[in-house]
Amino acid sequence: MTGYGRGRLTTLPAPPWALGVLAGLLAVVALSYAELPAWAWAGALLAPVAAVALLGTYPVISLGVCAAMSIATALGMGDAVPVWSSAVAGAIFVISLLAGRRMPRPAPALSVFAVGTALDVALGLIAGDVWSVGLLLLGLTVVLPWVLGRSIRQQAELVAIAAERARLQERNRIAHDMHDTLGHELSLLALRAGALEMALDLDDRHRTAATELRAGAGLATERLAEILTVLRAGEPAPLRPVSDRIEDLVDRAARAGLAVSLEWHGVLHLPPMVDRAAHRVVREALTNAAKHAAGAAVRVRLATADGTTVVTVTNALPPHARRGTGGRAGLTGLREHVRLAGGTLRAGRRDHEFEVVATLPHMGES
Repeated sequence: MTGYGRGRLTTLPAPPWALGVLAGLLAVVALSYAELPAWAWAGALLAPVAAVALLGTYPVISLGVCAAMSIATALGMGDAVPVWSSAVAGAIFVISLLAGRRMPRPAPALSVFAVGTALDVALGLIAGDVWSVGLLLLGLTVVLPWVLGRSIRQQAELVAIAAERARLQERNRIAHDMHDTLGHELSLLALRAGALEMALDLDDRHRTAATELRAGAGLATERLAEILTVLRAGEPAPLRPVSDRIEDLVDRAARAGLAVSLEWHGVLHLPPMVDRAAHRVVREALTNAAKHAAGAAVRVRLATADGTTVVTVTNALPPHARRGTGGRAGLTGLREHVRLAGGTLRAGRRDHEFEVVATLPHMGES
């Protein structure tokens, strides 16, 4: 279907299936011209058409037309249920259903129902027992389908909200992964550039280039943190290769020029959830150390005993430690990640050092 065709379908006052049903019902009314006075027959045909035309812009008026049609149908039925009355009732039902799907607030519809009920009772005082039939038609052909239509609308809104929530969760998960992986690699890049800048055998031209590279990597890290901070929330663990072990993480940091050491006491093979959380703690701590305490020695220690693994990362604080924009956001996300793994996280200054301690119970994992 062309874009022009789709545009025409979206401008229809009612979906194609409803228009088809209404056309069939009005055809039945049109064939019943001998059973009605001319004015009543014309009204039974024109009122549904007007109600459908008003659906797109004024659904409450369309619902009011349906309420009036239900009462008029009760007046015209008499003691029997002719075919035309069933067709009109079916048309009222479909239009009221569509009105319920298009009305975001219930208050206008409740006003229509109240006015329709009052009008039906008033006419009943004039025409006798017809008020009971009118009230029945009002309930079955106007109120009930409107409630169904509103329920359909609410279900569609819930589905849309769930889809939007899933989209935001996936976007936030990607944001976590970008912050934790790109931020770490950019920090290591800045660290390598800083080590190159300090080399004694480097000429001034190359030293200037190394300085610019370090500054650019640092700026890129800060910009990345600023962009992604707003998206950080408690999400599933970020993706990482299965072969990316804590030892590999520390080794890469050491090759980049970070003075880092690793101590591991106890079992080396941690349960999957504990391993992911420990990897996340070490990665975030190394990234923060490279960013905020460049040149300081970093000690990474993992100790497992009695079904609990404690991860401790400590680095010395330089006299004028730099604070990056995203440090707190990273620790906030890390604290939530550890909490989801069933553990606790403590991070802060201790004497002249900055210490990150994560306690991760194995929680029955094997």
